Parts: sequence; structure tokens; C-alpha cells
Amino acid sequence: MLNIHTTTEEQLIRDCVKNKSQAQKALYEKYSPKMYGICYRYLKDQDQAQDVLITAFTKIFEKIEQFQFNGSFEGWVRRIMVNESLTFIRKNKYMYLEVDFEHADHAPDYSKLSDQLEVSDLMTMVQNLPIGYRTVFNLYAIEGYSHKEIAKQLGITESTSKSQLSRARAILQKCLIDTEEELNAKVFKS
Repeated sequence: MLNIHTTTEEQLIRDCVKNKSQAQKALYEKYSPKMYGICYRYLKDQDQAQDVLITAFTKIFEKIEQFQFNGSFEGWVRRIMVNESLTFIRKNKYMYLEVDFEHADHAPDYSKLSDQLEVSDLMTMVQNLPIGYRTVFNLYAIEGYSHKEIAKQLGITESTSKSQLSRARAILQKCLIDTEEELNAKVFKS
């Protein structure tokens, strides 16, 4: 039986290339919690995120021999997770990348915010963004893609990517300000 803590990542990968099920299980157990978080960040639905996670790991095990040990294996896995999440979004037309002009008509003003909020609060706010805004925000702000790369990945124009990011930021700013005002109101009532 493989012990994930005593087996090197390189050896796990080499054993996965040989289709050793214990190595595949160990690799899955090592990366699935973090990769599920990535899928969930894009899809918002736990069942859909789990489906994409499994599909992506299937693809990883089918193509693991393509990993050349030139860089981070986790980065390689992460890219597959993001790509599978985007593929799922594109295949499900009901999750279209919407453009909502009503929600964001001004540039974000971050000067009104303090540091009272937690990362989990922000991630919840990101999860509540419309799917198009959330997808572009995740790709740009979290994954580090350029607007050109986002446009290519999603089949949209660079200007659409930029406007969706701007709107996502404006919505997040409004949510942050509203949440902070609620927190301050509670403090003053105490």
C-alpha cells in the first residue's frame, strides 16, 4: 500500500503513468480537496463541481504521461481543472455568460473599505456573482489570465472580458460596503 507522505510526488506520477490504481488514489486524495475548491469557485453548484472534478481527474490520468516534470505538477492539474470547468460552462447553455448593465455603472471605490471582512466573506460574495462575471473574475483576479487569454477561452471579445471584470468588481465593492455598513451598525448597537 502506498503512503502518500513517504512516496515522492514524482514517483506517484510515474506510478500513475503505469496505471497503478493505488498511486492514482493517492494522487487524487492529495489534490482533490484543493481542486474541488477551484471547480466550485467556477460552478457554484456542489454536484456540478464534483462532476467536473471527476471528469478532470479522468483526463489527468489519461494524459498524465504528457506531464514532462518541467514545472509544477499542481499547476498542470490546476490548469486542467480550470479548463474542464470552462468546458462545462460552455456546454451548458443555461449557464450563459450574461452581461448585466444595471448592476455596475461606476468605477469601484475601495477607499471606503476597512479590513474587517474575512477571505471567506469575499469568496462567498464572488460565488454570488452572476456566472459570467464570476468566471471572468476568477480567471483574471485569481488564476492570473490576461483579458486576451480569457477572451480566447470563453469565445468573447477582450472588451467584453474587461467590462465583465469591471462590473464584477463594482458589484463586489457594493457588497463589501453594504456588509461593512451592516457590521458597523451592529457594533454601534452593542
